[in-house]
Amino acid sequence: MTHIKVNVDGTIYEDDVEPRLLLVHYLRDRLGLTGTPIGCDTSNCGACTVDLDGATAKSCSVLAVQADGCAVTTVQGLAENGAWTPLQRAFHEQHGLQCGYCTPGMIMAARDLLRENPHPTAEEVRGALEGNLCRCTGYQNIVRAVLAAAGQQDGSGTRAQAPCGQQVTEEVTA
Repeated sequence: MTHIKVNVDGTIYEDDVEPRLLLVHYLRDRLGLTGTPIGCDTSNCGACTVDLDGATAKSCSVLAVQADGCAVTTVQGLAENGAWTPLQRAFHEQHGLQCGYCTPGMIMAARDLLRENPHPTAEEVRGALEGNLCRCTGYQNIVRAVLAAAGQQDGSGTRAQAPCGQQVTEEVTA
């Protein structure tokens, strides 16, 4: 077992984990954060995308021990006080989902794009979402949602995360 300390959605968790445990399984099975789905388990679909220290990462290709001392933001950590971000609202309003399985990963990848490029073109949105697969929508409404969100926010994303290993709200020992 390896001891880790991870800031997930603003809460510090300390835990002993198997060195081979994937981050997606740690988030879902240990912390109960089931908003990050397990898609393909091969990093091809992007459904499990999270923010890891300010960059998107497919959590099925990251070991939990690799996240030790880091800040992880899941789709569940985006809303603040129950209020959706402009990006989450845009996905809802523009019908940027159908079955919803890919939506968490799409939102996390789009969030990363809007931080880097607050006013992307449709082509830039498509390029940024290239590693995320949707089998239902045909992507038109997803692209429309990201473009709508770009008009509603400054691209800075949501509340700031503390740097690796620093406490934001409370500590929890799982």
